[in-house]
Amino acid sequence: MTYTTNEMMTVAAARRLKNGSVCFVGIGLPSKAANLARLTSSPDVVLIYESGPIGAKPSVLPLSIGDGELAETADTVVPTGEIFRYWLQGGRIDVGFLGAAQVDRFGNINTTVVGDYHQPKVRLPGAGGAPEIAGSAKSVLIILKQSARSFVDKLDFITSVGHGEGGDSRKRLGLPGAGPVGIITDLCIMEPEAGTHEFVVTALHPGVTREQVVAATGWAIRFADTVENTAEPTEVELTALRDLEARTAAAHGQAPGEA
Repeated sequence: MTYTTNEMMTVAAARRLKNGSVCFVGIGLPSKAANLARLTSSPDVVLIYESGPIGAKPSVLPLSIGDGELAETADTVVPTGEIFRYWLQGGRIDVGFLGAAQVDRFGNINTTVVGDYHQPKVRLPGAGGAPEIAGSAKSVLIILKQSARSFVDKLDFITSVGHGEGGDSRKRLGLPGAGPVGIITDLCIMEPEAGTHEFVVTALHPGVTREQVVAATGWAIRFADTVENTAEPTEVELTALRDLEARTAAAHGQAPGEA
């Protein structure tokens, strides 16, 4: 089966979510990847959204954290305060799954503004629960499309801390957990280098060249000593993803491909 770069990105991200793990999910690409994992390789993953649903099993992708589909399909729904205090700050979240508008070489995230904070070129959706997820989850996965505008040498605003300034910066900040352990894009997979915690390319998606990755990165991106090739999406993965997107488009009155 043929597939798009966006489908490759979503499938690659879904594969990173281990079966049985407890995952705090962001809306958008993280939700799509997490629900694809639930429908394929990780049927026992527990999806938690910041509005309170625990064990959500939506048949279509939610429009927001307040989408009734999440509460209706969840094992239980608790107050938002309990989600953050008991589950997240209590160390009960295995993986935080986040998107971003901008990310830097140390996995710090911007979802606040592009440009000057007081006179921004673009005002973004904002922090939501992302800073707490990035700070307290045992590990964090980041998914976004790759371009020199989104992978920047210096963030316009640090919304959520990844590995700070690199090295032992996260530890010095007193943040628990491993921080970001993977950035999955439509071109490649990046992982933090031991010691420096700078993200380096560890896998290229099929047909992608190193030159493409360099051109789509705003810093001098480096490659691991051994760079793997991402396995192509299987028919099962693509069928599950496309069915999910089709159901979502029909439920929300969208054109195919907008889900």
